[in-house]
Amino acid sequence: QVQLAESGGGLVQTGGSLRLSCTASGSTARDNVMGWYRQAPGKQRELVATITSRGTTNYADSAKGRFTISRDNAKNTVNLQMNSLKPEDTAVYYCYFVPSPWRSNYWGQGTQVTVSS
Repeated sequence: QVQLAESGGGLVQTGGSLRLSCTASGSTARDNVMGWYRQAPGKQRELVATITSRGTTNYADSAKGRFTISRDNAKNTVNLQMNSLKPEDTAVYYCYFVPSPWRSNYWGQGTQVTVSS
């Protein structure tokens, strides 16, 4: 089992910045993928960004150029720096973790990000 503890989020004005962090504990495995998804009211959960334990990143088109994902393998922590935030970024952001051998995935409890216009 893996437990995910998220922090960050909150209310920010258009153009502002926020930083989300998530720490994994438990049976984390050396090879894994960590990342962030988000879900806005009435919409499906969607990818924001992921990063492998080797540092390979993947971003949604909406996040490219504005968001940066990073991680600290020693601490099993993933961070999402969000800049130039827009009202359409408003959503609940969920931390995501998939450990080798890629049979199970885990989700955090979610953290609210609200961008006011």
